[in-house]
Amino acid sequence: MAYSPTLAAALSGATLRQLAHWRKSAGRGAVLVPEISDVRPILYSFRDVVALRTCVKLRNDTSLQRIRRALDTLRDDLRERDHLSAYQLVADGSSIYLVEPDQATDLVHRKANLVIHEMVDVLRPFYRDGRHIPDLLRPRDHVTVDPAIRGGVPVIEGTRIPYDEVAALLRDGVPAERVSDFYPNVTASAAMDAADFADYVDSYEPSREPRAAAAG
Repeated sequence: MAYSPTLAAALSGATLRQLAHWRKSAGRGAVLVPEISDVRPILYSFRDVVALRTCVKLRNDTSLQRIRRALDTLRDDLRERDHLSAYQLVADGSSIYLVEPDQATDLVHRKANLVIHEMVDVLRPFYRDGRHIPDLLRPRDHVTVDPAIRGGVPVIEGTRIPYDEVAALLRDGVPAERVSDFYPNVTASAAMDAADFADYVDSYEPSREPRAAAAG
């Protein structure tokens, strides 16, 4: 499964402008380059989306310059070259830390053994610029994301039915309670959740993104 920039933005909380900005090299490298395709059509992986959520959370608490510095330390000085989603990174306003089981390393000031008491679960819901970013694995009550099911495309809970196929029925005028005529395992509540999530994803389309959501 490959995620379009719009769906990657909706699932991560980044804006399309940020995704484009973060793909560009600055200094020693980009923040995150899509591992499936970094040229048109640009396509992100599930791991990319997890990493993007980390970047969005970090950006809530610190500057992009500091994030780039921390990633340079991680990749070049510590020689950590796994996908960014493999690392737990947290920020406290003054620095960014690589969190490991028994210690955390300050990636900005390059100090080790600093204990972090509050860990952050990057998969859980959070807020970004007043917008509620949903749980990555359950963006709606009846919509789930599982890399083992259709490669991670959001589907109706307990099925392999993509959310957008159900949402399309409602947009075509099919009542939620009649969606089961087409998909017997989809309840009216699940259909409404699919439509609501589709509206949320669409809010990340370029024409709908707030102008205030600048890259950074």
